[in-house]
Formats: sequence, C-alpha cells, structure tokens
Amino acid sequence: MMIKKNKNYHALNGIKILDLTRVLGGPYATQILADHGAEVIKIESRIGDEVRAWGPPFINDMASYFINVNRNKKSIAIDLTKQEGKEIILELLKNSDIVIENFKTGTMEKWGLGYEEVLREKFPKLIHCRISGFGAKGPLGGAPGYDAIVQAMTGMMSVNGHSDGGDVRIGAPVVDMGTGLYSTIGILMALQEREKSGLGQFLDMSLYDSALALMHPHTGNYFLSKIPGKATGNAHPNISPYDKFKTATNEIFMGIGNDAGFIRLCKALDLDHLAKDERFLTNGDRVKNRIELTKYLEDALSKVDGVEFSEKLLSAGVPAGPVRNIEEALNHPQTKEREMTISKDDYKGVSSPIKFSRSKAVGVKHKPPFIGEHTREVLRENGYTEDGINRLFENEIIFENES
Repeated sequence: MMIKKNKNYHALNGIKILDLTRVLGGPYATQILADHGAEVIKIESRIGDEVRAWGPPFINDMASYFINVNRNKKSIAIDLTKQEGKEIILELLKNSDIVIENFKTGTMEKWGLGYEEVLREKFPKLIHCRISGFGAKGPLGGAPGYDAIVQAMTGMMSVNGHSDGGDVRIGAPVVDMGTGLYSTIGILMALQEREKSGLGQFLDMSLYDSALALMHPHTGNYFLSKIPGKATGNAHPNISPYDKFKTATNEIFMGIGNDAGFIRLCKALDLDHLAKDERFLTNGDRVKNRIELTKYLEDALSKVDGVEFSEKLLSAGVPAGPVRNIEEALNHPQTKEREMTISKDDYKGVSSPIKFSRSKAVGVKHKPPFIGEHTREVLRENGYTEDGINRLFENEIIFENES
C-alpha cells in the first residue's frame, strides 16, 4: 500500500491513551507516545500531579519537572473517589487503546476498575499498563517506590561514585526514566501483538525490575565472578582506558573499546611504544594494569588542548569528548544540528530523540496543560452534553483551570 507523503503523518496517529500516571516514569512514557501522534488524555485530581510543585524553577505556576514530561497531552481533572468520577473513566475507556496508571497496587481494584475483575471483560482490546515500585507480590509487593530508594536497594548506588566516597545516587533519575522507556517498549509490543490476537493485555511494570535490568555489566560480572561490583569513579570495570582525564585546558573523557582504538590513541599521543608493551597489548592486560597505564596517559594529556585533542581522536575514530555542563551541551552546534531542543511560545524542552525517515514527531502540539484545562473539551468529544458537563462541575465531580 502506498502512503502519501504528509507532514502531519505520525507513527502513532489514531492511538488513544488514558494516562492516570503522575510524577515521572508514567508521564515520561506517555510523552514519548504523545510526541509521535498518540492522543493522550491526562487524568488528574483537583490538586493535580504533585510534581507541578517540584521547583523552582517555575513558569505559569508549573515546575520545570512537570513541564518537561507532560507536553502534547490534554488534562481532565476528576474526583476518582466518587462513583460518578469512576463512571467517567469507564466512559473514556470505550474509546481508548491504552490505559496507564501508577497508583498504589490495589487502588484500581478498590475503585472497581481492576483489569482482571472489570476492564478485561468490558474492554477486551484494552492494553492496561501498571507502573509500581515493586509489583504486587513478594516481600516488597505493594510497597511504594521512588527512584533514589530503588537505586539504593538494587545496588545501583554501590557502583556509583568513587571507591573512597561511599555510595552515591546517580544524578539523573535513571530508574524512573528507564521504567518509562521499558513501559513504552512494552506498550508498543502489546499493540503489535494485538494486531495478531485481537486482544489487549495487562503489563506489570516495576521500578525494581527495571533498575535490575539496567545494571549491566555489573550483574553480568557478578554471575561469572561472584564478586559484587564496586564504585570505580569514572573508570569502567571492564574496559581500559575508559575514564575522565585532565588536559592542559579542560577535562575530557575517553572510551577505548578495542585494541585498534588503543593503537590509534597511542599514535595520537606519540606513545607508540605503549601499544607494543606487553602490559597493555589487550583490553584484559590494560584492565589488569590500569594504574600504570593511567599514569602514562595523564602525563601525555597534560600537554594537549582538550577540545582540539578530542576532535583529533574523534576524526581518527576514537571515542572522546570534552566534559561539558548542561548549558554548554544544550547550546552546542551538534545539539542544534540534531534539532534536540524544541520550543513554542514560553515553552522550551528537549525534543524526541526518535527520528524516522517518513513519519515525523508532533513537535509541540499542546503545551503542558493546566489542571483540568481540557475537561470540557474531552467530555464533549466523548458524547457528554453541556447540561451533563455543567452538572458534573456543580457536583464537584470534575474541575477545570484555564489560567
């Protein structure tokens, strides 16, 4: 079938998602899907997603934490503790492909919206994705989970930082965002499988599972050596040289993944003799003799300009780059070339990194919404009359904020 070229063609056009998530993992997953054409309705309480207040910085009373994972969504505010609020959810699910939520395990079931008990029978094609801290079962089943807590409990902190500095939280919330990514992958798999079976299914996603899955190569190393990993600073436990180094001007990071790259590095530093030294012939040799090798490299690098030398290595096919801060990274020409920032009016964020040859990302179709900004619009689109909508407002079942 020939598809006509259309600038408004997006990979997930026609997919409808009911998003009952808050904080980070779930909203990050639904923004990924919304960026590529899925219609996402964000369900909030009257006070909204708590990360709206996780600042400063703020703009329009919304924290940057909320803003940068909630674009391209519509917000509808509902009191889900009331029966009429739950009935709205059931009505919206009639036209939804996916529902994603991260309530405390058992909450949807308590509300009469559990997948096994209600949703699977009412909506057999529905894909229900649940994100929780630890899943429902096991000694930690049902316990709440936050990114840093799970980092601590899965060994992630134990391999971060320097050997003499104690366990350190990774600066980016990699567990939350990794769970969001795994959830997105799972949802897309379920959509693909539904094409064959005609049926939806339940996805049981947890921060704990995702964190363990992200712990390569440390888990793999343990399976073979039976030795827990430890913090190695900027160095890699399996590769050398793979570390941060000082130069005459600035710090750089080099990652030499094979013997050919090491030979090219030695040539660039006029250290050809090291490539023939028996202590450094293979990666295994270099890892074993890491301390001696590092001394040679530090001495040679102290005489070069970091930026120029990084570019020299890159042109020779050796991975290397200057250590930059966030401002420098966002303003770099490569960031501009890859169109990795996006803006609309007073909104600015990081673009979707997923780039297709044909279907395009949405851009900023909807700026991050105010609480209940689209309540009336969404209900109208789903068959509610003006009188019915006004009655729901009067009874404080639904709410709106258009400021």
